Amino acid sequence: MVTLTRLNGKQFTLNAIYIEQVESFPDTTITLTNNKKLVVKESIAEVNEKVCAYYQSINVLGLRCDMEE
Repeated sequence: MVTLTRLNGKQFTLNAIYIEQVESFPDTTITLTNNKKLVVKESIAEVNEKVCAYYQSINVLGLRCDMEE
């Protein structure tokens, strides 16, 4: 799970496995596998770092994580 911040400042946790894509419109928009869209304060790079750390914590990725934006 990754902790993110909505534009209104409220934090929430998201299961990163359900993330399909992350885009910037200019706000960071996360599209889930069910087509639901979430807009967050974090940049694409910050979301990628959090997702990478989550995948490493559940042993889906190795020690090195190179996720492209």
